[in-house]
Amino acid sequence: QVQLVESGGGLAQPGGSLRLSCAASGLPFSTYSMTWVRQAPGKGLEWVSSCNSGATNTNYVESVKGRFTISRDNAQSTLLLEMKNLNAEDTAVYYCATLGATYWGQGTQVTVSS
Repeated sequence: QVQLVESGGGLAQPGGSLRLSCAASGLPFSTYSMTWVRQAPGKGLEWVSSCNSGATNTNYVESVKGRFTISRDNAQSTLLLEMKNLNAEDTAVYYCATLGATYWGQGTQVTVSS
């Protein structure tokens, strides 16, 4: 079956960095556009970033532009999110999903706190 497994979350200090990974299996990963979505405590889902199958087209929510970078390794069926200059507002559970939300991972917690 399809599995999307996120990893790389944790505690970071303000201004720090984290790198999230999403390992995909059970689907032709290289053909799917992918997305990262997050949910902050007590808030709804927020789209963060997306990329097409070849990562030639990437998009970001305004609040993370210049700080987050989405990328993918199709040979390894892995989606990545490099996060820099983190702030408290980035605290959330981060999910990877296929664009259109057919498949979701279980999420990884990112906490930004001093």
